[in-house]
Amino acid sequence: MQPVPPERMPGERTLEGLAAYEAALDELIANAAHTVRIFDRSIGRGFNSPQRYELLRQLLLANRTNRVYIALHETANIIRDCPRLMLLLKQFSHGVSIYQTLPAARRVYDPFAVADDTRFVHRFHYADIRGVATVGDVAAAQLLLKRFEEIRQASAPSVAATTVGL
Repeated sequence: MQPVPPERMPGERTLEGLAAYEAALDELIANAAHTVRIFDRSIGRGFNSPQRYELLRQLLLANRTNRVYIALHETANIIRDCPRLMLLLKQFSHGVSIYQTLPAARRVYDPFAVADDTRFVHRFHYADIRGVATVGDVAAAQLLLKRFEEIRQASAPSVAATTVGL
């Protein structure tokens, strides 16, 4: 019997602190093959870091069908705080979607990100810096994917790549 490669073995590690969560999120994006889904209360400044910009850019450049979906409760700070994310939205308008939750989804309080169907990062509450990073737990990842889709359906497109005005 062939051993399973380390990337496919179920594993979970706890995350203590915001720096550990941000590093796990970067690792998740770096290992994504085609799709990243991110849910949070608001976008963090980590999405304006050169490293995260490059990780997302490389994912989107790897294949025209690759996608990044972001759902947030609050989107007002994106244009002000994340010009690199806005640049990605302009360069890859076909591959990046940002949604804002409607009142029906505002009671969701635990941020998470899922890459493909085998990796995820999950915080227990947006006010809590503790969480987990998991690789290989397909069943738990599927639950988060289903949950993300429910959140997205209870959301509206929010941030556009261009400003249209009269």
